[in-house]
Amino acid sequence: MTSAGLNFVDPPPRGLPSRLRVFASDIKIQHTVFAMPWALLSAVLAGKTYPNSWVWGKLGLIILCMITARTVAMSANRLLDAALDARNPRTARRAIPAGLLSRRFFSAVLVICCLIFVASTGLFEILYRNPWPLILALPVLAFLSAYPLIKRFSELCHYYLGMALALAPVCAWLAIAGRMNWPPIIMFAAVLSWTAGFDIIYACQDFESDSQTGVFSVPAKLGIANALRLSRATHLFSAIMIVLLGVLTPAFSWLYAIGAFAAILLLIVEQSLVSPTDLSKANLAFFTTNGIISVVLGTLGIIDLLR
Repeated sequence: MTSAGLNFVDPPPRGLPSRLRVFASDIKIQHTVFAMPWALLSAVLAGKTYPNSWVWGKLGLIILCMITARTVAMSANRLLDAALDARNPRTARRAIPAGLLSRRFFSAVLVICCLIFVASTGLFEILYRNPWPLILALPVLAFLSAYPLIKRFSELCHYYLGMALALAPVCAWLAIAGRMNWPPIIMFAAVLSWTAGFDIIYACQDFESDSQTGVFSVPAKLGIANALRLSRATHLFSAIMIVLLGVLTPAFSWLYAIGAFAAILLLIVEQSLVSPTDLSKANLAFFTTNGIISVVLGTLGIIDLLR
């Protein structure tokens, strides 16, 4: 707000609890809901496929790995993008450009979460004789953290982000089973295309900023109208993968089918919320709709497997 021509901004938070609250808000901790249900669904399906591999302790470690890995990725994103965020009106109020939190604080959280993540993956080897999580720990963290760099030279950054989220069901399957099979591959394709589709919609909000700052994105390259068309095509592919997973997985029955139908219907609703001339509901399309898609499909799929 302004008064007498002066600008007033929120003061930096004092004390660790207040800083952690600002940090959690800044990295959108609630967006963990996008990938977590897919990881849990994949883990339960792996346990159903290989009954001798299922241990509840593995599920706890997977959840811890999911939370810390996403925190590492988002911390890296905020650190690498701080200068760009300051130049974009939509992101200028993020914690680093707004002066609410320091780069040192973000770096400290990043390092701590890296250590917790690697230690958690090591427990799969120590407790369950499964070396794959530990072997893949550093490559996965590096891949997740590289997204801010990709949008500096490629419009495919949305699909890269999709791959980052799509690692969740693949890694969860490996953590449970210690081997690969085709269901997590189909889930990988479904999550990749689902994420890329909604990220293209989200990026339409930054069309002018990306064009001015040289950030690579599909909307900046193709224009908003063509970007939305590509988003629809990408979501169509995701819908096909969701159906294919149900058709090819004998363990799924009518509950998963209901979840798949609901997810596809919500994708259609999501696409109907935005148009080249009206992006006012882009945030609703981005968070609310996709959060429901993930939770509904994941929950019904898990119940289907456990009943």
